[in-house]
Amino acid sequence: MSSLPAIGRIPVRDVRPAVDCGRRPAKAVVGETFEVTATVFREGHDAVSANVVLTDPEGRHGPWTPMRELTPGSDRWGAEVTPDVAGHWTYRVEAWSDPLSTWRRTARIKVPAGIDCGLVLEEGADLHERAAAGVPRGPGQAALPTAVEVLRDDSLPVATRLAAALTPEVDAVLARYPLRELVTASDPLPLLVERERALYGAWYEFFPRSEGTAQQPHGTFRTAARRLPAIAGMGFDVVYLPPIHPIGHTFRKGRNNSLSPGPDDVGVPWAIGSPEGGHDAVHPDLGTLEDFEWFVEQAGQQGLEVALDFALQCSPDHPWVQKHPEWFHHRPDGTIAYAENPPKKYQDIYPVAFDADLDGLIAETVRVLRHWMAHGVRIFRVDNPHTKPVVFWERVIADVNRTDPDVIFLAEAFTRPAMMHTLAQIGFQQSYTYFTWRTTKDELTEYLTELSGEAASYMRPNFFANTPDILHGYLQHGGRPAFEVRAVLAATLSPTWGIYSGYELCENTPLKAGSEEYLDSEKYQLKPRDWEAAEHEGRSLSPLITRLNTIRRRHPALHRLRNIHFHHTDNDALIAYSKRTGQDTVLVVVNLDPHHAQEATVSLDMPRLGLERHESVSVHDELAGEVYRWSRSNYVRLEPGRAPAHVFHVQRTAASPQIGGSPAS
Repeated sequence: MSSLPAIGRIPVRDVRPAVDCGRRPAKAVVGETFEVTATVFREGHDAVSANVVLTDPEGRHGPWTPMRELTPGSDRWGAEVTPDVAGHWTYRVEAWSDPLSTWRRTARIKVPAGIDCGLVLEEGADLHERAAAGVPRGPGQAALPTAVEVLRDDSLPVATRLAAALTPEVDAVLARYPLRELVTASDPLPLLVERERALYGAWYEFFPRSEGTAQQPHGTFRTAARRLPAIAGMGFDVVYLPPIHPIGHTFRKGRNNSLSPGPDDVGVPWAIGSPEGGHDAVHPDLGTLEDFEWFVEQAGQQGLEVALDFALQCSPDHPWVQKHPEWFHHRPDGTIAYAENPPKKYQDIYPVAFDADLDGLIAETVRVLRHWMAHGVRIFRVDNPHTKPVVFWERVIADVNRTDPDVIFLAEAFTRPAMMHTLAQIGFQQSYTYFTWRTTKDELTEYLTELSGEAASYMRPNFFANTPDILHGYLQHGGRPAFEVRAVLAATLSPTWGIYSGYELCENTPLKAGSEEYLDSEKYQLKPRDWEAAEHEGRSLSPLITRLNTIRRRHPALHRLRNIHFHHTDNDALIAYSKRTGQDTVLVVVNLDPHHAQEATVSLDMPRLGLERHESVSVHDELAGEVYRWSRSNYVRLEPGRAPAHVFHVQRTAASPQIGGSPAS
């Protein structure tokens, strides 16, 4: 019979966050505040207290953070903590008997009633004397000795003696240096603290091969670099490139996934590998490895990081097919099975089979990743990780992050929740989500509540408004206003968001009715765009996107996920939510209907905004530049194409409302 661990003198139960029952680390980024909670109680009626202790990567214990009972009588305690450097931390909860709080509760009853006054006051003097012994010399050190002296002065009225122990000065000293007995600590739990880009950033995806010239339609890294200043100018932090490797010729796809390609069809970048090389090679039409390295340097000069697609699959022409046939699934007739996701078929792609040589595939994958890391890549967007074994990714990411903890992996896994959550737990720093398919107020509220709750301890969402594979019906049928709405939502709901090139031009023609595939998809062909003409004619959404990213950079509240709170609206076509970090508060109201103007009363949860219930405040709309006076209840009218949303900076300074837009209440 196995022996169970002792529960401890003061029980400390259900410490959270605890990812996979504490077997895997909870996650945060440098400077991110998160809450640690635990159930703490003891026998009888004596008071207990608790605190959180953070231990940094060097093994140093920081000053402990006092916890508070979240709801009186619930036995559930919590405190917010903020790690300040990257690395592997731990955190634990300490619970302890609080004899001074017990004494205060008793003394406040007995002394006014004249019950055992002498004994009660002497007991208080003894406790305060013990507490004083633990207070270092410095300002305020006299508060406890003074209380002891007065408590023992029987020439004074008992009420005066008691009052000496209940002063603000005594409270302040005891808050920093409490008298702790029977201290009981939970087991330490792991915490992985990573760089801020793992949580916060704006991504832009584009195909370098589409950025050619009239003389040379197929773009290169040199010609594509001309697009970088515009991307940086819109406020993006990361430029994400689909695979840049040689593309196979066998079963090459033509335009719109045709099985009959013409001689000029360029193929699908995810059909990786040809006689020119595999995953560690550059497509010769894009340039050389030196050209890619130059492109990364040019991006860096614009303040952009380069994220590279990592798709662990092969074309039939990939060198691995001949060199490592054991890495592929062979049918009874000897042919290799191509990839399928019925009804979709990918005849030009061979999926990898892992069980024959898992160690060999891990070693080769790590080699390829480190190859690109050596050429400046610190972010990888991983294609379809859910079609590979979880243990494979756990070992690969652990190997890379062991020596290079700044490298970020984004999981492109639009799949069942269990797989998505597990991939995040075992190492992926970011995750694609179901945001694309959440379009109603209830759907968005429920989903963001889930993502910002316990899941935020390990899963960081990246809200891409579109991808080369996904053109949602909302965008197909909502026109430009739909693109505006989804950009506002993605940029303000999640700390990380992104768009695929063409979003700013509102490209929304599907392959066919009911399909989420683009007509003339850039996956299969070059797609040059006239950016200058779109800007000149006012067709581009780049001014809105630039404004959104500027607002994001200005407001620390939008750099976080766990701080979101939804406010009531009496019209489900309008959604209202806020984010607050320190003194920075952002309030967003969005019309989800891209076709009609909508009106609503927005009822604010004032305490969640850091405000008094009956306070009125100045709200500055950072999209429109207008200022209003808002209080608990506010009328809003938002019209597609004119004012799809308010993004308010909530300020306590006085301001007069302007005429126009949503009137002040």
